[in-house]
Amino acid sequence: MQNKNRNTIIFTLLTVSLLLLLLVNISLGSISIPLKEVFKSLIGENASKETWQYIIINFRLPKAIAAILVGMGLSISGLLMQTLFRNPLAGPDVLGLSSGASLGVATVVLGVGFLPSFLASYLLSTYGIILASSLGSFLVLLAVLSVSQKLRDTMAILIVGLMFGSLTFAIVGTLTYFSTAEQLQKFTFWSLGNLGNLSWESILILFLCVAIGLLLSLISIKPLNALLLGENYARSLGMNYKRSRLIIIIATSILTGSITSFAGPIAFIGLAVPHIAKLVFQTSNHTILFWSTLLLGTIIMLICDSISQLPGSDLTLPINAVTSIFGAPIVIWLLIRKRKMMN
Repeated sequence: MQNKNRNTIIFTLLTVSLLLLLLVNISLGSISIPLKEVFKSLIGENASKETWQYIIINFRLPKAIAAILVGMGLSISGLLMQTLFRNPLAGPDVLGLSSGASLGVATVVLGVGFLPSFLASYLLSTYGIILASSLGSFLVLLAVLSVSQKLRDTMAILIVGLMFGSLTFAIVGTLTYFSTAEQLQKFTFWSLGNLGNLSWESILILFLCVAIGLLLSLISIKPLNALLLGENYARSLGMNYKRSRLIIIIATSILTGSITSFAGPIAFIGLAVPHIAKLVFQTSNHTILFWSTLLLGTIIMLICDSISQLPGSDLTLPINAVTSIFGAPIVIWLLIRKRKMMN
């Protein structure tokens, strides 16, 4: 009962923090907008200045929603992979999906010189990059799914995913070696991640993909709890292990693949947030971990995005760099604190 009350208090505090961070995130940028004006705009009223209203609706709100979706999707993907493979170092990219997306983008950006000019101009557009990234992730997904149907050992699937990642990394490395400075710069910018270039149409597509992935993850909560004690225990409870594993892999693939396609590869979130959720809530029950990971992933992503905007400056830091710089020390501190508490 005490744990239940404690969890309720923490969930309430996290929800309030999320709402406040959303307002702060939208208010920050090269042009500072008062929180009161942001709140008015979000509840359907117009801000005092037409310029503020335009900036909020067309630029900052889509970016904030993108940060929320990315935080949700990647943190849950990490939780699924760490439980499925029973490996604390597993993250959303262990299946090679992020590497597949990188290969798709690298093929377009770095190999554009070999394509006709009319096709090259389309593929180098925002939607062309998203299409190439999605196709790369999808091809790796098909390969992983075909392998998973033939292998009984889950750890073998992990190794296969890592091998696909190494293979695609080698191909990308070869493409970069023969590329021009301009092509390399464009690919580097994509690989650093970006939340600010998404239109409302792109946000809607990303929302649908993340919603499907989260729904499949929600269905998998009971199998995930059973997997905590191993595959044999899960089977002894009557769980269809092969089907549950397939659903978990598909959920992770949809979440990771769609997010990487629209926002680029984002580091740290998927690997670290599940650990933070476990340390904060002190539980391994996925009924609690699912919602806590969801909330914490969203909060941390909004904080990182706010930091990346360098409030009061026209400069913006790469979101990928901020997530790693901000997140790694937190995880190290939490792990050291946990060890001290155990001693």
